[in-house]
Amino acid sequence: MTHDPSLPSVRPPTRPALRLHKSLAVRLFHGLNLFSVLVMVGSGLEIYNANPVFGGRKGLPMPDFFAIGGWLAGGRHWHFFGMWVFALNLLWYGIYLLATVPISRRRYLGSRDLRALWSGQNPKRSEYAKHRLVFTLMVPVLLLALYTGLGMYKPVQFDWIVASIGGDWQALRIAHFLPVVLLLGLTALHLVQVIRVGGWELAQSIFVDAYRVRPGQSDE
Repeated sequence: MTHDPSLPSVRPPTRPALRLHKSLAVRLFHGLNLFSVLVMVGSGLEIYNANPVFGGRKGLPMPDFFAIGGWLAGGRHWHFFGMWVFALNLLWYGIYLLATVPISRRRYLGSRDLRALWSGQNPKRSEYAKHRLVFTLMVPVLLLALYTGLGMYKPVQFDWIVASIGGDWQALRIAHFLPVVLLLGLTALHLVQVIRVGGWELAQSIFVDAYRVRPGQSDE
């Protein structure tokens, strides 16, 4: 059977693009997290530049265009502001997850995940386990950042924190700097995992609605 050129060509109907939608709670949590982390990192660099802990006597300052606050006092104010936003955001989202997500679906690393990572026989379960491993590793890193941060915030009231790091102020600063680097690394790894699983559209859907072109569908 041949096609009559005098007849108009009819294109097969196309399905609408797949909408990737996250709940308002997920968007709000990730949006506030991104904002507060950027504020804390930028203000932390301002605090660091006021008295660099690395580089010996001359110091090794960070680029000023990443810093927030103008100088030490301003950096401290912004750092505490970002800290409170970050802490309260974690608090309300933790309560939300406890109230709405069944235990079986909570994203901490369990024995089944460890077996999947060890055996590698179930790729889907292994991929989920890698995500949960990152989430689980974030907990002790956040606790270390909080622990050392309290010691720097109130070194007299929390002198036992300073003493636990060896009683040295510079050592305490380094101990606070380390979990920040680890947290940024884990966050970057989490983003890479999300993109591997669902592409940029899935990463975008964490903040706003995203649409993915279905297989065989034109993106015109």
